[in-house]
Amino acid sequence: MKIIIVGLGAVGSATMEELSNESHSIVVVDLNSQKVEDAVNAYDVKGVIGNGASADVLKEAGVGEADLLIAATSDDELNILCCIIASKLGVGKTIARASKPEYLELFQNDGDLGLNLMVNPQYESAMEISRMLRFPSAIKVSEFSDGKVELVEFLVTQNSPLQGLSLKNLGKSFKAKVLICAAQRGGKPIIPTGDFVIAAEDRLFLTATQKNIHAFFRELGWNKPSRSIMIIGASTTAYYLCEALEKLNIHVKLIERNRKKCVSFAEKLKKTEVIFGEGTDHDVLIDEGISNTDAFVALGNMDEQNIIMSMFATSMGVAKVITKIDQLSYYDMLQRSGIYSAVSTKTSTADQIIRFVRLLESKESASVKRIFHIIDDSTEILEFEAGERFKHFNVPIQNLNLKKQLLVAGIIRNGELITPSGQDVILPGDNVIIVTLEEGLASLNDILNN
Repeated sequence: MKIIIVGLGAVGSATMEELSNESHSIVVVDLNSQKVEDAVNAYDVKGVIGNGASADVLKEAGVGEADLLIAATSDDELNILCCIIASKLGVGKTIARASKPEYLELFQNDGDLGLNLMVNPQYESAMEISRMLRFPSAIKVSEFSDGKVELVEFLVTQNSPLQGLSLKNLGKSFKAKVLICAAQRGGKPIIPTGDFVIAAEDRLFLTATQKNIHAFFRELGWNKPSRSIMIIGASTTAYYLCEALEKLNIHVKLIERNRKKCVSFAEKLKKTEVIFGEGTDHDVLIDEGISNTDAFVALGNMDEQNIIMSMFATSMGVAKVITKIDQLSYYDMLQRSGIYSAVSTKTSTADQIIRFVRLLESKESASVKRIFHIIDDSTEILEFEAGERFKHFNVPIQNLNLKKQLLVAGIIRNGELITPSGQDVILPGDNVIIVTLEEGLASLNDILNN
C-alpha cells in the first residue's frame, strides 16, 4: 500500500516505523526538516517538508495515488483539515488523530467529510489504565471481542504458587479456566508448550474471560480491588479516566497545580475530589493520604516527573502504581524500580492505526479485527474473523499445519470463549485469537504453513 503519514511526533513516528517494516510505500510529511531527514535516513521512506494541510504539499507527496493518509500531528483541527483536503484530492482512505471528544462525536460515521477513522490517544490510554485498575495484580490488560476476552500480563513473584508448575498441569492446580499464551524470560519471548515450567521472574501473558481472570487471581491470593485512587495531572487522559472511574463508584482524588484546570475539572466531574496542589511535592502527597490509597496514577506532562512521583508512591507502599511515559526508553528504568505498569499514548494509538491498515490490505474475508504488540514488540496477538475463505474448517487444531512459534489462544463462538485444546476446531464465523512471533499476518490462512 502507498501510505502518507503527516506529522512525525511520537504517534506518527511509531506508526511509520511499524508500517515501513511491513513493506509499504511510505511518504512522511512534516514542517520540521530535521525530523523528515532523520526519518528518511533511518527508514525506507520518502519525505516531504511542509504543511500537511497544504494541497500543494499533499500533491508533492502523491496524495492522488495514495491508498491511505494518516494525519497524526498534535493539532486536532489540522489533522481533520488535512484529511478533508486529501479526500478531495483523491486519497483512498484517511485517519485523523483527535483528542477532543466533541470531534469524535461529530465525525462518528465512516466517511463523514472524508474521514474514515478517528483515533483518540488520550481516550485509549485512559481505557487501558481503567482495565489495569480492575486487575491490580496485572502489569497490563487488553481486551478482545468487545471485552469478551481479556489479555493480562503479570509477573511471577518469588513466593508464587505458580513456581515450578508446568503448563500442562495448570488446570489440575487451578479451577479457573485460563490459557498462558506467551511468556518472557530473561528478556526473550517464548510461545510456550505444555512442557513449559513456570519460574520466578517470568512475565506471563494469559487469555481468559474477565470472570475467570478474577477467579484465577483469587486462587493466587491476589487482586484486591482498587477502591481509592490518586491521580496526578488534570490532562485529557485524566478526564476520560475520572469519567470511567466515577461510573464504577470508585473514589478518585485528582491533584493539579493549575487553578483554572482545577475549576474546570471540578465543574465537569461530579464525584471526583479535585485538589489544587503540586503533585511533585511529597508533602502534598502525604497530606492528601497517599499512604492510604489503593492506586496511584501519574499523568503529568513530563516523563521524568511521572517517574519520580511513581517511585515515591511505591516507597510509600501504594499497591498499584501506573505511570504515563512517552519515551519508551524509560520503561526499563521503571521496571528496575519495581514499577511495572506504564501507558503510552504512542503505542496504543499506533496499534489502532496499524490494525486499520491491515484491514484495508486484507483481500480475504478473514480479517484482522484486533492487534496488540507485547514483549518489546517482538510478539503479536491478533484476533481474526474466520471467513469463508479459510481453508481448514472442522480440522482439529492439533492436525493443522501451524507455523512455528504460533499458538491458537482462543476461539470466540456465539459470544462465548472456548479455551482451545488440540481437539477443538475452527468454524465459520468464529473469532480466533492468535499469538505469534511472526509479523505481518493479514488473514487466518497466514497461520498455516503452505
